[in-house]
Amino acid sequence: MRIFVSIIFLLLLCALPAQAVVELALEGDQPQRLEEVYLRDGVAFLAVDDVLDLLGSRGDWDSVAHLYRFRTPRGTAVISPGSRFIKLGERFIPLANKPRFIDGRLRVPEDFIARHLSGLLDQKIYYRNLNPSATQKEEGSALDRFFSFLLRKKKPLDAPVLRAVAIDPGHGGQDPGSIGINGVKEKSVTLAVAQSLQKQIKMQLGIPIYLSRDDDYGLTLEERLKAAAHPDVDALLLLHAQAAEVYKPQGIYLYVRRAESLPGENVNNDDKDSRRLAENLASALRDSGLTVHGVSEAPLLPLGQGDLPTVLIEMGYLTNPADQMLLNESEGQKQLA
Repeated sequence: MRIFVSIIFLLLLCALPAQAVVELALEGDQPQRLEEVYLRDGVAFLAVDDVLDLLGSRGDWDSVAHLYRFRTPRGTAVISPGSRFIKLGERFIPLANKPRFIDGRLRVPEDFIARHLSGLLDQKIYYRNLNPSATQKEEGSALDRFFSFLLRKKKPLDAPVLRAVAIDPGHGGQDPGSIGINGVKEKSVTLAVAQSLQKQIKMQLGIPIYLSRDDDYGLTLEERLKAAAHPDVDALLLLHAQAAEVYKPQGIYLYVRRAESLPGENVNNDDKDSRRLAENLASALRDSGLTVHGVSEAPLLPLGQGDLPTVLIEMGYLTNPADQMLLNESEGQKQLA
């Protein structure tokens, strides 16, 4: 009987997944272990109260607003379950994974600690996952699979080519954006192209497309970012159009975010996926006979921060007759899309 029980116990141990354990401390302090680590979809989650307490800080859960707030040298930071953003004043910092309530406690994903917390607290943090194999992710980004698909590689794709795309048509409501020939408004043009692009992607790829707005109304920054907050979104396109004092300027410009981070925050300085996406877009637009001026970094444009591949597209000049015709007529909008 004792042997039988021992075999059952051994089988149960073998069936359990490897337990994730992390070490955490302020730089210079003795690292402390946190063993209450939950794995969800290959991501490690830790109780935010435990993390902040170990680092000499604390936060408060607002059960009415469903928000968690904690003080930082940069102001009050706010997170909430189901949101992929850290709100810091008027700034929204994207998270790769959303905080979750697990076993009655709010838990934050590993990337919140490893990439963002040091910058928020203005202190260097030592963080180490002692069992990284338990949280290994699938190799290759979604864009790697997407570009492989575009290049028609013969190797079959085990994962979805692209799960979803978010599109932000610029301006809206009381904000018309640029105004061009015959009073054509940027807000109308961006929405029309976004809806045409939404339809074509759905038809050709059969994936969800999330628009930040689907009619003529204004949006706050937080509302504008909601489209990109869906967990299946693999790319974000921001659509805009320009105007000039003279009619000669013409053509399309593409922008990617400039690498910026909070002190101590670990970001991909090259933002390679955004640039690769922009370069592929530029190539496709040129192949369609359109004038493209290349890909640039945009330090002042509303591209946000984070790893989500993001490209801002200035689709042309509403003050140029050729561009205005392209942007304002349905056939031109389809060509752009």
